[in-house]
Amino acid sequence: MPLNDATLEPTAQLRSVGLRVTAPRVAVLTAVAAQPHSDADEVAAVVRSRIGSVSTQAVYDVLRACVGAGLLRRIEPAGSSALYESRTGDNHHHLVCRVCTTVVDVDCVVGRPPCLEPSESHGFVVEEAEIVFWGLCSDCASTHDSHVVSNTQPSAASARNAIPTQAASNQAFRVSPSVGDHPST
Repeated sequence: MPLNDATLEPTAQLRSVGLRVTAPRVAVLTAVAAQPHSDADEVAAVVRSRIGSVSTQAVYDVLRACVGAGLLRRIEPAGSSALYESRTGDNHHHLVCRVCTTVVDVDCVVGRPPCLEPSESHGFVVEEAEIVFWGLCSDCASTHDSHVVSNTQPSAASARNAIPTQAASNQAFRVSPSVGDHPST
C-alpha cells in the first residue's frame, strides 16, 4: 500500500498507520483532502466548522502527526506558510502562481530530469528532491503583462535576473534571461 491510500476513509487511514482515531484527526484529514494546499489556519477554520471548538495548536499537532505518519505532505513554497496536501507517496511536483499564490499538482517532470542528486552530499543521506515551478496561472497571466510579475519577494532565481521597474504603487520585477540563456552569436 502506498504511504497514503486516499481511497480509504480517514478512520481507516489513521488505523493503517497506527494512529488513534480522534475527531480532530478525522476532521483534519477530511479538510486537507477537500482543500489541498491549505495552510494550518485554513485547515483549522474548516475543522472548527465541522467539529466546533478546537485550538490552533491542536490542529498543528494533528498536522505534524499526520505528516510524520505519511498521511499528509507538507510543502513550503518560498515566501509562503507551510501548505498541506493528502497526495503522498508519489513523485509529484507543484506549480505556484507568483501573483495569486495558487498551487497545483503536476506529475513527475517529463523530458531530461532536472538535478535530482546533489553534486556533493556533504554527508547527508538524500531522501527527496522537491521541485517547484513558478509562474503565472492562466487567470493572472490574462490580467498581467506576461513579462512583468508583481512580487515584492522574487524567488532567488528570478532575483538574480530581475530588473526592478515601478508598476503603479507595487514593486515589480521584469525577468530577463541569464547570460547562459542568450544564444551565442
